[in-house]
Amino acid sequence: MRFVKRVGGFLAIILGIGLWGAYYKQSKADLHYYTKRIERNYHQQPQAQSFPTKGQADSVLSDNVRKQVGNQIVWNGYGAYVVNNNQTNLNTNINSAPYAVNHLDSRGRAWQGDSWLNKTTRQYQNRNQTGNGVTNWKPAGFKQVYHLTNGYSHAYDRGHLLGYALVGGIKGFNASESNPANIATQTAWANEANNPKSTGQNYYEGLVRQALDEGKQVRYRVTDVYDSNNIVPSGAHIEAKSKDGSLEFNVFVPNVQNNILINYATGNVKPIG
Repeated sequence: MRFVKRVGGFLAIILGIGLWGAYYKQSKADLHYYTKRIERNYHQQPQAQSFPTKGQADSVLSDNVRKQVGNQIVWNGYGAYVVNNNQTNLNTNINSAPYAVNHLDSRGRAWQGDSWLNKTTRQYQNRNQTGNGVTNWKPAGFKQVYHLTNGYSHAYDRGHLLGYALVGGIKGFNASESNPANIATQTAWANEANNPKSTGQNYYEGLVRQALDEGKQVRYRVTDVYDSNNIVPSGAHIEAKSKDGSLEFNVFVPNVQNNILINYATGNVKPIG
């Protein structure tokens, strides 16, 4: 009887090892399959394959725009520019409560959003749940074009200075898409692109969201840069710095898109490609 039990136990161990080996082999196969699937989906996403060329991005860098952003700018290879070696002069020696403020420029255009953020300022509910859903209001130059090909299917978004997910938890701040001090006309790419190989504004906001979720305090400022009297900004100058120094960036996201040409004085769009 003992011999039978021992043999049975031994066979059970062998069977277990065999099953574990098969499971491990299948798991590796599954992992390989899903990894390849993720990579394939990533490369199929418009934001992964349609960031603007350097030539398109450079087209908005007039002398006037460079003067506002700073001449020390370097193309990052994925749609945007690094400013001043990614260093910013934002002051994080702040002991006040969180805040978010907007400033108009001398021509009444949405110009700058400045904020001091922590985890309490984060908004996790969607816009409709908080009464900040889409309205019929449109910023200056918002002459929408749909059914585009070779990238994003539409030209424009209502582009925010201070993003809803970052500042929607601040009482009294108008985080809606119809706040004329916080919203300007922005291309779909410049607003939405959100991965390391297509660095639109949403990508950099994601770095701030992650820092806030980790309990960090972050100074965050976005400045829309206009060329002369244009009503559509040439791009967004975005800066962030955490109080503990673990997060810092200084970038310029050009307001361009690979499948359109923009008249920044009027907002008119010409599809290309």
